Amino acid sequence: MTRSSWECRYQAAAGRAAHTGQVSEHTELGTALRAWRDRLAPADAGLPANGTRRAPGLRREELALLAGMSADYVTRLEQGRASAPSVQVLRALAQALRLTGAEREHLFVLAGQPEPGPGIMPAHLTPGLQRLLDQLSGTPVSVYDAGWTLLAWNSLWAALVGDPAGQRGRDRNVLWRHFAGGGPGRVRHTAEDEPRFEASAVADLRAAAARYPRDTGLRDLVAGLRAASPRFAQLWDGREVGTHERDRKTVHHPELGPVTVDCDVLTVSGSDLRVVAFTAAPGSGDADKLRLLAVLGTEDFTPRV
Repeated sequence: MTRSSWECRYQAAAGRAAHTGQVSEHTELGTALRAWRDRLAPADAGLPANGTRRAPGLRREELALLAGMSADYVTRLEQGRASAPSVQVLRALAQALRLTGAEREHLFVLAGQPEPGPGIMPAHLTPGLQRLLDQLSGTPVSVYDAGWTLLAWNSLWAALVGDPAGQRGRDRNVLWRHFAGGGPGRVRHTAEDEPRFEASAVADLRAAAARYPRDTGLRDLVAGLRAASPRFAQLWDGREVGTHERDRKTVHHPELGPVTVDCDVLTVSGSDLRVVAFTAAPGSGDADKLRLLAVLGTEDFTPRV
């Protein structure tokens, strides 16, 4: 199956989210999921409408692909055989199905889960933001939560930086990969830029931790980083607070070589999501490489996981 131009993949963080109740109405949850799936055309979700279809909506396998979970689990949810979907699973389903705010709230009610409220990091892309991002096919773009965990990306970003579909849990987090492992990847900072990036990113994370004191996943991330990285612990103990708004990176592409890009961070009002866009100066060799990558896409370069 051809991968959609705009990917939304959510993965549960290390440790399962606490569940406060059982699914209230298995049949109702399954019926709602099937109805929402049936109304969403593959093209509207960025998928090709391949083959003969008995119904115009998404197949279970397609919903599973978009939500980053197994088709068997989607089947068990719809049949009422999975009784305790986590908050992460519900967020992923709401995003993949492009639910409205009211529908998302209803999904949480049917699943017996309280919808994340004050003190919990938002991780939901609104339909309006989704439509905006669908139009940015010529720019490498990704979306993160306030703790810098990757939520969504477009195909050009995957072609440039590397396809993150095989990453799970903390491996999706920018700070974890930088301070605690996961390999250097394709992105590099110069010796001069790296200290500035580290200080800015840690100060931004501290501000997020203060805004979301009830978010256990964020607390666990900070604790894990402090234990794994003396450099992170040093910066964290400095107690600086700030906002990470821009950066300059060099991406080492396996075929195109080094591509130096400006990295601008836009915060979505009301949701605290971070839309990150990579651009290069017009007329530069780096801009030419981005245009070439937009034509060639991921098929020739990015290994499938």
